[in-house]
Amino acid sequence: MITFVPEPHLLDSPRGREWPVLPATRAAVTPEPPPGADVVIVGAGPAGLAVASALWHHGVRDVVVVDRDGRPCGRFFDRVDLLGQRVLRSPYEHHPGVEGYRDCELLDFARLHWSVLTPVERREIRMAQAGHRSVVPVDVFEAYCRHLAASHHVTERTWRGSVREVLPTSDAVTVRADRFSVTARHAVLCLGEERRSAPDTWWGGGHPPRGVSYWDEPVPPGGKRLAVVGAGLTAAHLISTGLAQGREVHWVVREAGERYQCADVNSSFFRPEGRARFDGVSWSDRLELMGRFRRASIMFEFRPMLEAAEAEGRLVVHRGKAITKVTPGVALHLEDGSRVPVDHAVLALGTTPSIGDGLMPDDAVLDRGGWPQLDERTFAYVGAPRVFAVGAAAGMALGPAARNIDGHRVATARVAATVAENLRRDTPVRTAAKDHARV
Repeated sequence: MITFVPEPHLLDSPRGREWPVLPATRAAVTPEPPPGADVVIVGAGPAGLAVASALWHHGVRDVVVVDRDGRPCGRFFDRVDLLGQRVLRSPYEHHPGVEGYRDCELLDFARLHWSVLTPVERREIRMAQAGHRSVVPVDVFEAYCRHLAASHHVTERTWRGSVREVLPTSDAVTVRADRFSVTARHAVLCLGEERRSAPDTWWGGGHPPRGVSYWDEPVPPGGKRLAVVGAGLTAAHLISTGLAQGREVHWVVREAGERYQCADVNSSFFRPEGRARFDGVSWSDRLELMGRFRRASIMFEFRPMLEAAEAEGRLVVHRGKAITKVTPGVALHLEDGSRVPVDHAVLALGTTPSIGDGLMPDDAVLDRGGWPQLDERTFAYVGAPRVFAVGAAAGMALGPAARNIDGHRVATARVAATVAENLRRDTPVRTAAKDHARV
């Protein structure tokens, strides 16, 4: 039996290369969006980009995208660069392009720009064409997202704003941001995920003590000893950066060992038969499936580097050690009574889905243990049928793949088709109302 062991140099794709840009690319031309629209999309990450692109193919062009950064996928790539990440875990077939239309897909885009790619990146494309797992450079994915945003006129429909409220009624949805409000026939929430906070018991809750930060914050320079807490891919990137800086890295892993695999999500859930496992299943069974089949793991490519660093003493791994307390200075206190003194500690404790609570009324979200109640066919909120969820919030309807880029595409296909059909049905009513108002 032949086992394919990915090589670590796949992790070193160039970043910041020049890519051809469509001339149509331009930012929104007004400081504020129009007060009314057919659809408001909250969030311009990969999920929001997918929804806006799909609606364009359905002929829905009266769209406003509201995003805290104001750039399609801007925050996504800012986080990627903060970690020093050069490649994505998702393969070429997972991308925010539109299903069911003759659109340029990610693999097509990479092949069109063959001359820009390195020999290693070209080999990955050949692997993808042959149906094997492949690694996508961040540079390729970012250039592709820019292409989608320009070719589907998403960039010019995106406005910067921090959304404060989403207020659904029976016939409209009002999205209130810090500087403006937009009322639309439908809203699609593409809120993504936020970092998981440390338990209050570690330091009494609130802001982390001196010398402690989260993974989505810059790690201060200097210091010889760095601690990384967490078992996933983010932790692996932080460790890799710390080792490259010449630091002694202490890795605290609550479980007995690291898990290396192609994806956090079992691959079966990316196929229709896998997603069908959630159909007609009780809520408790779905929770069990989510816990069993979506667990933190690390790409295979990291394994040789991390094992070599541990053998050389540059990396110290504290396996099966839960943290009981964190004290400034900084020291990590472990459940076996030992202490790990370091100059700085970075917490990579995972993420939690943003489901709309805090933005919408409770009776619209119908929160059940951190998950909203959605129509399983359309991903509309049961308590607010004109509001839809795409991304991590759709996890209990779509399965673990909802939190992956390919899951965004599956959810987008359903949501965009539903919104377009609803708008077509609404058109005669809206036209009659306008004619009546003129009379």
